[in-house]
Parts: sequence; C-alpha cells; structure tokens
Amino acid sequence: MGLSPELRIEVQDLMTEYCHVLDDGDLSEWPMLFTEDCFYQLIPRENAEQDLPLATIRCESRGMLMDRVMAIRDTFMFEPRYLRHITSGLRVTAESADVISAQSSYAVFETLPDEYTRVFNVGRYFDEIVRDEGRLRFRRRSCVFDSELVPNSIVYPI
Repeated sequence: MGLSPELRIEVQDLMTEYCHVLDDGDLSEWPMLFTEDCFYQLIPRENAEQDLPLATIRCESRGMLMDRVMAIRDTFMFEPRYLRHITSGLRVTAESADVISAQSSYAVFETLPDEYTRVFNVGRYFDEIVRDEGRLRFRRRSCVFDSELVPNSIVYPI
C-alpha cells in the first residue's frame, strides 16, 4: 500500500511499544495502546477461519482490557515467567483516511526461571489502527494463533 514512510514508522513504533509493554513494561500501559471502544481477541485459527465467535480471550472495550490487567495483577495465581514477543512481516492491507488495516506474524517465547525457553504461541495479528488523541492506537486487534491446542498458562495478552 502507499503508506508514507513517516506513517509506516509510526505503525512499526506502535507494534514495538506493544511488545515492549507486554514483555518488559508496565502491563497497566497495555490498555492505553487501544481506543476506548476497542476490540481485542485471542482466537484459534480454526475458529477465526470459520467465523466462530469463541475466543480464548475476548475484550470489547478499554475498560475490559483494564479489568484483565487488574485480574492478572490481583487474582491470578501462576508461576512467574518471562515472555518475549517477536513480530515480523508487517503488511498494510488497506488504508483509508481514518483506518489502517494491517497484518503481521508473531511468535511468543516463554521462559520459566528453572526451565529452558520454549515457543509459547505463534500466529498472526490482524489489526485496525486509527489516530486517537493525536497518536496511533489499535481499534481492533485479533491475535489468531495457529495451534488448536491452548496452553493452560495463557494469562497474559498475546
């Protein structure tokens, strides 16, 4: 697509910030990468391809994302772990005056303190990105993972 170099860098910066916030940053910043009326889901490829609504994680507003962060911090019991998100292959699939549609591939690696690092989840992001309050934010992010099996340790957003 004909994205200007400046706008392409802005989109890449949003993707980089997303990974940083989930891997090393303050998780409470994650919802701020989305618009107020956003949509976020983590869904298996099979369900996405068949347009089935059942998702592993589904949030339909920034408030729901904030609730997820609070639940992770205050109520979930799980072994400490380190995650690393790697994204590649950013492709803009459509652009209008208001919305940038993009796809990219992702891989998430997980390391528990006394174990080897392993591949945790891989798939594709399908995004709708808009300018909101002077910056790019996700209006919609679908994380479509390739495996039909879901690790029972999916607690954090992908």
